[in-house]
Order: sequence, then structure tokens, then C-alpha cells
Amino acid sequence: MAGLEARPRGCGKQSGSQLSQQPYIGRFAPSPTGPLHFGSLIAALGSYLDAHTHRGRWLLRMEDVDEPRCSQAHADEILRVLDAYGFEWDGEVIYQSRRKALYQAALERLADAGLAYPCACSRREIADSSIAGIEGPVYPGTCRDGLAGRAPRAWRVKVDSQPVCFEDRLQGKHCQNLETDIGDFVIRRADGLFAYQLAVVADDHEQGVTHVVRGADLLASTPRQIHLQRLLGYAMPAYLHLPVAVNAAGQKLSKQTLAAPLEANQTGPVLVAALRFLGLQPESALAHAKGAEILAWASEVFLPAALPRNQATASA
Repeated sequence: MAGLEARPRGCGKQSGSQLSQQPYIGRFAPSPTGPLHFGSLIAALGSYLDAHTHRGRWLLRMEDVDEPRCSQAHADEILRVLDAYGFEWDGEVIYQSRRKALYQAALERLADAGLAYPCACSRREIADSSIAGIEGPVYPGTCRDGLAGRAPRAWRVKVDSQPVCFEDRLQGKHCQNLETDIGDFVIRRADGLFAYQLAVVADDHEQGVTHVVRGADLLASTPRQIHLQRLLGYAMPAYLHLPVAVNAAGQKLSKQTLAAPLEANQTGPVLVAALRFLGLQPESALAHAKGAEILAWASEVFLPAALPRNQATASA
């Protein structure tokens, strides 16, 4: 597996973006908590094709910051499947579990500026004293002014009432009031692990990511990430949130909903189904081609503006 991981791959078109003045750097960042499924393929394919359309680079990052749920075996399998489907990535594969010093430095910058603070509250305490937000209880700010002699558990970043708005390249304008919708949110967990929101922001900045293409299930996370980018003085990438693939019951395809893993011997038919999900119209005969050939065809005809906006039932 080391051969796949260490082998630099390339889009082959790195002369700089044709669609923006800044050279395009995109990424695909799966969590190695299990095998890739059709929903994962949609995110990989959308980000890969968008990078090619922009004549840019496509990075691969393993978001294994939640170490108890992730494994190297799953990461290795993800690399094997991506390679079997014809994907080519630029440079080395990055692992979040190996970048804790980067996240610690970001946390310390926020803490030194008075923008982050330790929190002693348990989940039960927060649930009992909070109102409902868009992703659970809104943290009421109990520890903002100190711990009152209690031992710290997590670290939180301060938010305010100013709405965070951004223009998604596909979904349009999106706004969120972090104070009323989320509350001061966790950037380092009670178990000592760094939270996804901080890790992804630090990684995107350090890797120079200019464009983020991912599933619309992460749309609600984006304002928190923009808030952190602003506090840390980082540039904001351009965002595009793809439609989410769902099963017959309307549930997002995921490991939790028992989505079927991608099969390495079905690359052609599955890639063609994924391209149709993204609004392309490949001929049925293309399903007999190799993955690299299908991706090459798709790279020539992909139009981000023609992407569907809404979730749809997976046909693979």
C-alpha cells in the first residue's frame, strides 16, 4: 500500500486556473471509518472533475482526526478503490492524525487572542440548560467567563450574533447566525482530540486549498469554518456543495445507513451512474471503458453550472 500512498499523481493540467486568477487547488477528504460508497464517489468525482475543469491540482487528505473511529486499514482500502476507479491525486496523501501540532498551534493562537476558552460542561449539563439549535443544543456560554473552580474538559471558540453569509457556487447564498443556531462550538474535545471544524480549517489553509467541493450534508458546517478562518486570518476558499445521494427511504447514503461499499470490479457501470447523478449524459457504452478513460471523457464535458442542486436517490 505504501507504493500507492507515496506515488505522486497528477491532473496533468497544472498551468493555472482558466476560471480564476489564483491557481486552483482542490481536495477530496474522506474519513477512513469504513469503505467508500456511492455517496463518497459523488464527492470524489465532483471535486476531481471541478479541479480538472479549472486546470488545477487535486489533493487527497484522510480526515482521521477522530482516531477511535478510523483505521489505517480503511485508509488503505480507500486508496486502493480510488486507484481502481482511475483517480489520480497530486502529491502525498495527508493524514490528520499526524498533524496535531498544526491544530494545537491554531488553538493557541485563538486562546492567546482571547477568542477561545476552556469549558467544564458535560453534555448533560448543556442539554439541560440549552435551547435546540440546528445540530443539537445551543451552548449557552456557561464557561465564557471562567470555570468557577471546575476542571476544564473541552475548548470552545467564541461566536457572535453577526450572521455568517457566503455564496455557494451551486446552492446560492447561505447565512447562519452562529450565536442562536450553534453557540460557542468545540474546537478540542473533552477526550483531547481536535474537533473536525478546527482541523479542516487548518489543513485547508496549510495546503493552500482554494476550492472546496463536497456534499451538501456539510453545508451547515461551512459558517463555522468561515468563522474560524476569519478569526485566524485565513483566506476563505470558494465552496460548492454537491447534491446528496440518498437511498430508497430518503436517507443519506452513509456507513450508518448501511450503504453498499464500492466494488473495484464494477468501476465502469458505477462511474457512469455517478456521472449521470451529477447531470452528465455519458453513453451506456462508456460503462465498458476503464475508469481512467471515463474520467478523461468526463473532464472534457463537465460543467459545474449544470450540476443538479437537490439530493436524489442513488441508482448504483
